[in-house]
Amino acid sequence: MIESTNTNAASPVSHGHSPAPQVGRLRRNKLGVFAVAFFVIAAAAPVAAIVGAGPVVFAAVGPAAPLVYAITALLIALFAVGYLRMSRHITNAGGFVAYIAKGLGRTWATAGAGIAILMYLSLQVGLWSLFGVFAGQLIETLTGLTAPPLVLILLLLATATALTMGGIDASIRVLGIIIVGETLVVAALVAALIMDHGWGIFSVSGFTTENLFGPGLGIALLFAFLCFTSFEATVVFSEEAINPRKTIPRALYLVIAFVGLFYTLSIWAIGGAIGPDAIQQTATEDPAGFVFTLATASGGDALSMSMQILVVTSYLAMLLGLANMFSRYLFALGRAGVLPTGLAKVSTQGTPATAALCNGITIAAIISVFVLLLNVADPFTTLFAWFSALGTAAFITILIITSAAVIVFFIRLPEQTEPWATRVAPALSFLVFIYIGYLTLANYDSLLGADSGPAKWFLVLIPLVLVAGALLGRAKPQIDYSAELL
Repeated sequence: MIESTNTNAASPVSHGHSPAPQVGRLRRNKLGVFAVAFFVIAAAAPVAAIVGAGPVVFAAVGPAAPLVYAITALLIALFAVGYLRMSRHITNAGGFVAYIAKGLGRTWATAGAGIAILMYLSLQVGLWSLFGVFAGQLIETLTGLTAPPLVLILLLLATATALTMGGIDASIRVLGIIIVGETLVVAALVAALIMDHGWGIFSVSGFTTENLFGPGLGIALLFAFLCFTSFEATVVFSEEAINPRKTIPRALYLVIAFVGLFYTLSIWAIGGAIGPDAIQQTATEDPAGFVFTLATASGGDALSMSMQILVVTSYLAMLLGLANMFSRYLFALGRAGVLPTGLAKVSTQGTPATAALCNGITIAAIISVFVLLLNVADPFTTLFAWFSALGTAAFITILIITSAAVIVFFIRLPEQTEPWATRVAPALSFLVFIYIGYLTLANYDSLLGADSGPAKWFLVLIPLVLVAGALLGRAKPQIDYSAELL
């Protein structure tokens, strides 16, 4: 790959003349720091995460919830040390899989590819299901009309797929508007809470070891990690980045800092406004509505309604970000020979349009089968819980494998002189994610919710996919992950 001489990595989109795209080749020198960050922050869905995951974390650890988000951000930052140090040797839209290939070889990389596919499909199915519920509630609130969640899901899924196929510029514009709106409305909520309750909402009185290290820590950490599952997107967009060796690290640290501070400060303000002694019970009794109630009490109906609207648009932005990211994943796996090579085709805009279309059709088919054929009546308590739990477990699994790949990669480069980045941080992150994996298994029933049904058996898909991927990697020596590996 020939790097651009344009060093303005902070520019969201390059407006110069990029080379014409080719089959199997994404458009180069297109994305700057903020453009890459937009996709990742949008996929993190800040407002939706506060309203959706925040109550679960509060219910688990009470007033210590801000600490859980801060700890999660620090753990992701710890992983990023070795991950980004290794990124100097890799530019590939295959994300984690490209790193596993470089560190552990083709067999483990193909096993990791299976886990990545399982993870992103599961997360999208779960989140689209939840989106349908929230969108239906919003429409009913605004118009009094009732719309079936499946109809809303399919309509907006088709829109998101069309935007993804149409090129990255359109997606960036939509995401930029939504992210600004999310940031402003949460800032308005925090400001209203400060004006109503004073700066005392940022009290540390609830930050006790009893609250933090109680029995709810495991489930709190898992839901907090669910809010960070999209950070891999920074590397997935590396082939399209301007000067990727500078753009990608800057974008990732920007994302970790922004999302970590956003979650920590907003959750801290919400918990402090309700009170350290009352927040756990409030979140347990009214998980779906207490944030809106608080917004109404401190900022009025307009602020509460704005938040309700932005929760829906936040999910849409998240799913648009995931669609763009996963289509590039499928493109890279098609190019490597793991998946059909047709997925490696790009449009005249340099977009993996075929992969994007396949992703949209697959998500629509899975949700339709569960709703229409398997009679899943409530997508919120079933599909969202079932598939987000599976996606979280797959996410932790691939983090463990990638951490091991980073360790092995640097062991093979003895000339490295940065022990913290190449030895200590990767080893610590590997051990941490092993522990988080244990917490995932120990708390899997809690992730599934009350109506677990057959979903416990979904977890078996992880070892099955790992084994199937490894066997495929051994059976197809022509699989080649070296494309765009530098």
